[in-house]
Amino acid sequence: MTATTAVVVGLGSIGTRHARVLRELGLRVATVSRREGGDYGSIAQALAAAHPDYVVIATETARHADNLQELAQTGFQGKVLVEKPLFATPASPPKYPFAHVSVGYNLRFHPVMTALAESLRGRDVITVGAYVGQDIRDWRPDRDHRTTASATADAGGGVLRDLSHELDYLLWLFGPWHRVAALGGASGARHIDVDDHLDLLLDMQRAPSVHVHMDYLDRQGVRRIRVNVDDDTIEADLVGGRLTVNGKATEIPSERDQTYRDMHVAAMRGASPACSLPEALGVMHLIDASERALRSKTWVSP
Repeated sequence: MTATTAVVVGLGSIGTRHARVLRELGLRVATVSRREGGDYGSIAQALAAAHPDYVVIATETARHADNLQELAQTGFQGKVLVEKPLFATPASPPKYPFAHVSVGYNLRFHPVMTALAESLRGRDVITVGAYVGQDIRDWRPDRDHRTTASATADAGGGVLRDLSHELDYLLWLFGPWHRVAALGGASGARHIDVDDHLDLLLDMQRAPSVHVHMDYLDRQGVRRIRVNVDDDTIEADLVGGRLTVNGKATEIPSERDQTYRDMHVAAMRGASPACSLPEALGVMHLIDASERALRSKTWVSP
């Protein structure tokens, strides 16, 4: 880790977490917020006063592009982490002056995901099933879920963007993708207008049959991936913290902030497996293709 001073832009729940984790890592941290509570009201003010070598963009998804442009205009040349997803739409970004850009797909650093990746190394994958679901009303119990960015289309909400961790790790493990089909939409069950459930079927380079389910509805809260290879069935349970092979489970404990700490250390070094800017753009193109597949009710290819 080389950075000593960080600026965190955005003080919602995820921005507050980033700021706390970075302080625990020993960095000096300044914050930017349009609302009360931030140290500065703009990126330019924070850069001029704090002189950071690391900047985290943790605003609503729809503001990421403008925030990065504002940061670039200050002449900042250090390393940047942008919360996932990178943008609300898959527009190609300009050439930034930054030393490196990473995107906040922290599940790449989950020890259960690490164990899964290792167990699949060099093996032929036949089928993959990924499931993520959590009741949106449980995400921020102190707020009306209908007013959050997750539930607001203009802010970049909806399951495809909010739960795009699944798309990122599937591309990371099995990509690139060849075609996608989609079913789902807005059920109205949580009184929000964005898509609250979606199922994707993907043909990918390392896995010819991939099914992804994501929803804002699951009362239990589930995040797991199940893979069939030649002789084994492997299930990674990221909520339960275990890897199961042919019914035999291995507990792999993970403390809540571990993935964020490890991701920040890698991002500050510009090192893998932190999600890179091109990889994050790949996720955005898959999100866009999935939405086109949902609307057209046909297979969509890159």
